[in-house]
Amino acid sequence: MATEILMPALSPTMEEGTLAKWMVKEGDSVSSGDLLAEIETDKATMEFEAVDDGIIGKILVAAGTDDVKVNTPIAILLEEGEELGPAKTAEQPPEPASAQQEAAPQETAKAPPPKTGDRVFASPLARRLAKQKGLDLAEIRGSGPHGRIVKADVDAAEQPAAVPEQAAAPQTRQPEGPKSASSVASIFADRPFTEVSLDGMRKTIAARLTEAKQTIPHFYLRRAANLDALLTFRTELNAQLAPSGKKLSVNDFVIKACARALQSVPHANAVWAEDRILQMQRSDVAVAVAIEGGLFTPVIKDADQKSISALSQEMKDLAARARERKLAPSEYVGGTFAISNLGMFGIENFDAVINPPHAAILAVGAGVKKPTVDADGAVTVATQMSMTLSVDHRVIDGSVGAALLAEIVSGLENPLLLLA
Repeated sequence: MATEILMPALSPTMEEGTLAKWMVKEGDSVSSGDLLAEIETDKATMEFEAVDDGIIGKILVAAGTDDVKVNTPIAILLEEGEELGPAKTAEQPPEPASAQQEAAPQETAKAPPPKTGDRVFASPLARRLAKQKGLDLAEIRGSGPHGRIVKADVDAAEQPAAVPEQAAAPQTRQPEGPKSASSVASIFADRPFTEVSLDGMRKTIAARLTEAKQTIPHFYLRRAANLDALLTFRTELNAQLAPSGKKLSVNDFVIKACARALQSVPHANAVWAEDRILQMQRSDVAVAVAIEGGLFTPVIKDADQKSISALSQEMKDLAARARERKLAPSEYVGGTFAISNLGMFGIENFDAVINPPHAAILAVGAGVKKPTVDADGAVTVATQMSMTLSVDHRVIDGSVGAALLAEIVSGLENPLLLLA
């Protein structure tokens, strides 16, 4: 019996992807575990394997096709000796939403989504967008798996509000909405430029960080840490670790200090979950890694339980595989807290954007020698590292955020505490 091969969800956040490359062609025999295609998700290009044995009867979605929704049929698998019948040959991928609406506008608009009791199935992002736009999820038809409502359904359901005409009354000029790509390009029509298409990663970064700045009430806490004791301690440790080929970075100490601080201030070790807060028991710390065309935030799980040396080795491995785009989704999804360090680029201080559902992110600047007044009132020169903690006020109040940052500074200024 012919079986449809569906576009897989290769990461928890994937709703659509690009079918980058077919590894098989029509007529090829495949076995369970054979590579069928390479699929570009919102974060990486991943291999898609066959689940069943059979013969590729027809490829429905061509290589290079963008924005293929999860669960869309992409190929047909036949059993040995089976031929593709006329009905299957004529089968096409689902029509675009616009074409379906054209054929039956009234029926599509009124068709309710599948429900179980009073529950409407929708992704967390779709629920947030519907709430922001004042839309009733019960009136939206879902196009995701099993009728689940996804972001595209909410976008399609949004109706522009009717604006009554007022010929006589003067109106205040409204600010212009977002410009279209063509209108922006027309501004620079007489200037040379290169147009760069957005890949899946750049689209995801744009969508998630726009959502973060629009929906998360950020506030910012700033402090500087004196690194002199840490730098001396690090030099001594690296000298002892040299025979083993290991070398600790300042960032390794920052990761450990944050993991320890999250245990000391448990109310800050939490994530936002729409209608509740999840307070976590272990310190899972995400660290931003810049790659060609974007960034990953691989997560070091149970960072509070690991030595600085172990954290260093794990971070090096995750960063190397992130740059090669070889991380599994489980290695970059999750975490309770994030670190973004631009100190190695000479940046002294900056404000980072919270990556939901995290409740905080620490922006780390470069260590700079500055004149400092010591405890005895004498002016000395010390290495100061500026840090900014971006905090989600829905989860963490000011006093809790201040306590968390104080614990981070304490760990960095007293590095022996990080070994306890």
